[in-house]
Amino acid sequence: MGRRIRWLGVVMIICFALVVVQLGNIQFRRASALANSQFNPQVAVKKFDNNRGTIFLSDGTVLAQSVKSTTGPYHYMREYPAATGQLYSGITGYDSIFFGTTGIEYEYNQYLESHPQAPQNLSQVIFNKPPSEPDNVMLTIDPVLQQAAYDALTTLPPGPDKDGAVVVLNPTTGAVLAMVSNPTFDPAPFASPDVTTERGYDYGESIPDPEGFSHLRPLATQERFPPGSTFKVVDSTAVYNLKPSLENFSFPPAVSVKFPDGLAIHNDGNTPCGGTMIVMLPASCDPGYAALGVQLGVPILTEQAQKFGFSISDTKDQYVPTLDLPNVIPSTFSNLPVGSQALLGQSALGQYNDAATPLGNALVAAGIADGGVIMTPHLMEQIRDSQGNIVATYHPTPMLTAASQSAAATVTDLMQGVASHGTAAGIFPAAWDVAVKTGTAQVPGKVEQTDDWMIGFMPAKGTPQLAIAVVVPYQTQDLTGAVVAGPIVKKVFQAYLSESAGQP
Repeated sequence: MGRRIRWLGVVMIICFALVVVQLGNIQFRRASALANSQFNPQVAVKKFDNNRGTIFLSDGTVLAQSVKSTTGPYHYMREYPAATGQLYSGITGYDSIFFGTTGIEYEYNQYLESHPQAPQNLSQVIFNKPPSEPDNVMLTIDPVLQQAAYDALTTLPPGPDKDGAVVVLNPTTGAVLAMVSNPTFDPAPFASPDVTTERGYDYGESIPDPEGFSHLRPLATQERFPPGSTFKVVDSTAVYNLKPSLENFSFPPAVSVKFPDGLAIHNDGNTPCGGTMIVMLPASCDPGYAALGVQLGVPILTEQAQKFGFSISDTKDQYVPTLDLPNVIPSTFSNLPVGSQALLGQSALGQYNDAATPLGNALVAAGIADGGVIMTPHLMEQIRDSQGNIVATYHPTPMLTAASQSAAATVTDLMQGVASHGTAAGIFPAAWDVAVKTGTAQVPGKVEQTDDWMIGFMPAKGTPQLAIAVVVPYQTQDLTGAVVAGPIVKKVFQAYLSESAGQP
């Protein structure tokens, strides 16, 4: 009998020890996982709450908010006002019961969803903890510039179905002042409590449009295009910044340049061009810049492209963090030619292995505008709690040093020449003091089409206020960056000047 009692005691002790171990496992090791598990009743209740913070602009314009629900199981439903939905959907993204979150809704989800608030006084610290509430996110976007960019882009022939993107930055702070992508989408159906509605809408919007782009994939940050002659800004900067021995490089005027491998690069329109960069950049001389690219060589061009934020590898671990949005991809300058001077010449012209996002090309313009320093672009300006107290404020932070101040100043002069007497002559009034570069890139595999670009900033002298990149892909071969993208840049600059002057 005594032996049985001892064994029973041992078993009970072991059982008690296992209970203690399991308690420790639940209380400490698995506490976080259990607290956030979808099977946790508190989490389930929170899901049905769906009370999220407001996303708005500094002028009070509401882009997304939660309103009390009168139907369905959810206490609150996400609402995207019709007046701002499609205009800002590439930025705000959506909050979907079935598909989750994208855009700003995803990036700042930890603030937008209800969460414990910090105590504001001693009483709340000791006795009454403040209730869980969401915070509100204010964005840097200027609604006047956003609307101007959208209107200018979507009124291009053949109308609202024309694809393209516009990105406008404040070069000295990195604030994103406008970011428009077309095609766009209406985020409202993603806030439907009916899963069938959400799934059907997602399926429809995921189908590529006539030009092959998805409505749900913003062109501004998630698509790349050959930058064409806008890459000559990178070439020119490489000379003044990294290889000053080529400052006086001069190409004898000619229609084309022929390389040892037998391939030749011809100037647009088969017109002769040449001279130093002071002449060649405004005229966008293709054979001259191809020859200059060969003189710079792969290492120098690669280094300068990296300084502007181009990724040399297309693997995610090589990406340079750029913007507070998910799924932002970098511009790339990869698979560099080895042994072929003609292919290297094409790279110097923004073709062959070059691919730029609109955001990435806007950073090139911003880097020159800001004296060689590229500020980290950002969309969040402030985060405030439900009482209006500031939770977080973005502080401008340098991201890259693209060039020396003197190199940037010299390239600015060249870009001013583009506006005054080069490929963009006649587009901008001289009093606007703009610096720009056009680009007309052949679409890979489609010799009859071009991707048309313009990048630039204003004012060229003094403190720059705007840097911009515009791309309109898949244009007919007889169109150019100056003809297609130039008027869009002009309308955005005009909107800024009118707004600054207090005009409606």
